[in-house]
Amino acid sequence: MTRITDLSLLTGWLPVASTVLGIVGAVWLLLPRVRRYVTTIMPIVLLSAAVLTVALYLFVEEVWRPFPDPIAVSVYVLIGIAVAAVLLVLPRILVRRTVWTGLVTVLAAVVVLVAVGVRINLEYASYPTVGAALGVEQVDRVEPGELTRREQVVSARPLEPAWRKPGGLARDGRMLTASVPPTASGFAAREAQIYLPPAYFADPRPLLPVLVLLAGEPGAPRDWFVGGQLAETMDSFARAHDGLAPVVVVADGTGSQLANPLCLDSELGKVATYLAVDVPAWTRANLQIDPDPRSWAVGGLSYGGTCSLQLATNYPEVYPTFLDISGQDEPTLGDRQRTVDAAFGGDTEALLRVNPLDLLKSRTYPDSAGAFVVGAEDEVYRPQVERMYQAAKDAGMDVRLRILPGGHNFALWASALRDQLPWLATRLGLTP
Repeated sequence: MTRITDLSLLTGWLPVASTVLGIVGAVWLLLPRVRRYVTTIMPIVLLSAAVLTVALYLFVEEVWRPFPDPIAVSVYVLIGIAVAAVLLVLPRILVRRTVWTGLVTVLAAVVVLVAVGVRINLEYASYPTVGAALGVEQVDRVEPGELTRREQVVSARPLEPAWRKPGGLARDGRMLTASVPPTASGFAAREAQIYLPPAYFADPRPLLPVLVLLAGEPGAPRDWFVGGQLAETMDSFARAHDGLAPVVVVADGTGSQLANPLCLDSELGKVATYLAVDVPAWTRANLQIDPDPRSWAVGGLSYGGTCSLQLATNYPEVYPTFLDISGQDEPTLGDRQRTVDAAFGGDTEALLRVNPLDLLKSRTYPDSAGAFVVGAEDEVYRPQVERMYQAAKDAGMDVRLRILPGGHNFALWASALRDQLPWLATRLGLTP
């Protein structure tokens, strides 16, 4: 029997049922058999909801502009429906002043809000299951004190042929949360979320490769474990390879949920130094992994994808391998002038010196390799990814381009990691 927490919010009966119930709830809120409510009160409330939603749209998209790309209009429509449902609660209760009416009205508003939430989640696929939406973790945690170094290690390239799976090895990996101090950068990062595969806990311990992953914006490191289904993907790979999989360090590349420091060293913070110096130094000092840069890769989704190519072009000696999923062709706050003003005090040349597209035109990277992945329906990011793939190829990188079914959401990003993990494992020296 399927547990409630395992129910899918993206497929199956639950999204359909929530939509149907939401429609029923909306009908209750909109259509009481009272003339004054239908002709006067309800139009005023709906107009108010529309005005508030338009005001929110103008503030977010024209004034605040926290994201490089606009939020879909369909999401604002859903938000407007939610606002209307909330505003209709009190007038609807006052139409029939009974306890029964009040309870049903509140319940109707709740099911409308749930339906709206489910529909918005379908846009981004951020929460694949009920458990993910409720914050129920699917990965066992390990405390830092449990991480003891092994005297005996297995080291080879490729590693898999030299590895012998010991008896009693766990089926799944474990998750570690750790603060990576910004020793060189001073960047105020949130805690990193780290995946350690089953083989990491073996004795002797194989010296595993490292994949540094980055979330999008808005976003947090935890997003890779929730919408990105990181643990499930890595566990599945490990089961097929006797417990072997890369160690994955999901580092913080923004500093907060809504921040966009552009993954650069600029007036917005030294993010590049944090990710290229502090994160590798902490990882090598605290985790028993393969320290060879050939066994290291950086990757990410959306903002994180853009960031991965920034690091690969500016620090190829640290990250000679990268995975750019749905990235942009230039780090941006919406337009170049705004970006240059905020990050470099108006100095365009400062941006061009670190901008991946410009670096790919002026340098060659014969020792670097990368994968570009984007959704076929992603009309905004697909042309940008294709442009960067061609530029990387022209600069001598060993690159591949994969266009998968889907758009700009976690369903695509989770699929992209599964799709490219075998290539990454071979490139990083884990598998032949």
